[in-house]
Amino acid sequence: MPWIDLVAPADATGRLRKLYDAAVARAGRVFNVIMAQSRQPEVLDASTRLYLRVMWSPSEPLSRAQREMIAVTVSRTNGCRY
Repeated sequence: MPWIDLVAPADATGRLRKLYDAAVARAGRVFNVIMAQSRQPEVLDASTRLYLRVMWSPSEPLSRAQREMIAVTVSRTNGCRY
């Protein structure tokens, strides 16, 4: 597995700090999957917006529970703990 140089929440500044603060507000902490994108805050921002649109949008045809079940199944199939 490749090594990714992560920016710890305590070391985040600027745009990354705002993204980390939003992650804490949503989930109570900054998960590694978020920190893995920390060297490119613009990519993290786009990724987060896509995630929120897909998983949280009330206009999607699937319920939130159905979307979560699909995400868990895909993650499990891929051997990913997230």
